[in-house]
Amino acid sequence: MTIKVGMIGTGYFSMFHAGILSELEGVEITAVYGTSLEKAEAMAAKFPHAIGYANLDMMLDASHLDAVYICVPPMVHGEIELALIKRRIPFFIEKPLSQNNEIPAKVMAELKKTPLITSVGYHYRYSDSIAKLKSEINDQNIGIVLGYYMSSMPKVPWWKDQDSSGGQFIEQTTHIVDLLRYICGEIEEVSAVFGNRILSAQDESVTVADVGTVTLKLHNGIVANLSNTCILPESVDKTGITLFTDQGIVDWSPKHLKVSGIDSTTTFVDIANPYQTESEVFIDAVRTGDSSRILSNYEDAYRTHKVTLAALESAEIGSSVKVK
Repeated sequence: MTIKVGMIGTGYFSMFHAGILSELEGVEITAVYGTSLEKAEAMAAKFPHAIGYANLDMMLDASHLDAVYICVPPMVHGEIELALIKRRIPFFIEKPLSQNNEIPAKVMAELKKTPLITSVGYHYRYSDSIAKLKSEINDQNIGIVLGYYMSSMPKVPWWKDQDSSGGQFIEQTTHIVDLLRYICGEIEEVSAVFGNRILSAQDESVTVADVGTVTLKLHNGIVANLSNTCILPESVDKTGITLFTDQGIVDWSPKHLKVSGIDSTTTFVDIANPYQTESEVFIDAVRTGDSSRILSNYEDAYRTHKVTLAALESAEIGSSVKVK
């Protein structure tokens, strides 16, 4: 059975995912939707079976798609997901779900009425190193967790606008929030401090915070602190999460894991590409109807999204916020 996939969005990540999908056996990119027909047709031309569209309904009604990948900026979500749910077309969606709560709440309400196979691009969950980390801490008691997402500001113009992107904690650090949930459990309360330290003074159109730190209390008593910044020079970055336990330190960064115990230190390096794995799992779920291997569906990702929104609220009001 050939799985026919439509791509929504023509930017970097849409092309990135399409490239992976085009290499999977039994998968064809057959439709591309863009903000202009020129963009859609330019991307579609890279795939032998694809047609470009500038009208979403036309693409969904004409293409007989088995699945759709949604790779658009945060502020564009909403109508796309609702159109797919209406047509019962399974979808993969890149994080974050939106820059606010209104859109994901509407999508979740419709998914409750019309269950559908969904997957969200929290690709770190599919990393070999994260699977290894989870196995390593099975018999360890976690006390505190430190996480970080330190980088430069992305060059796309919508990212620096708070109303469009939601800010760094929602748009990027959501990956670390999601790993905290996936590894340690659900989050009960957050207390955040965000600041405009450097970038808004250089460019008055920057309305996102450029530094921030968030303290999180989990239901099981674990305490965590996640910090981020987007002030670094390009090509300089630091992303990861460190767990401090009764048996030592477990330190993860993308593709690498270091476990330091009383008598030894071991390291582990990823082999598989987690982006490829997440697509293989999603396509298999579409093909078989069995979604049990999907590690982050829309409902689960919504819980991560609500934590990031609570952090933004906490920073705005200056006090801690319970995660609803």
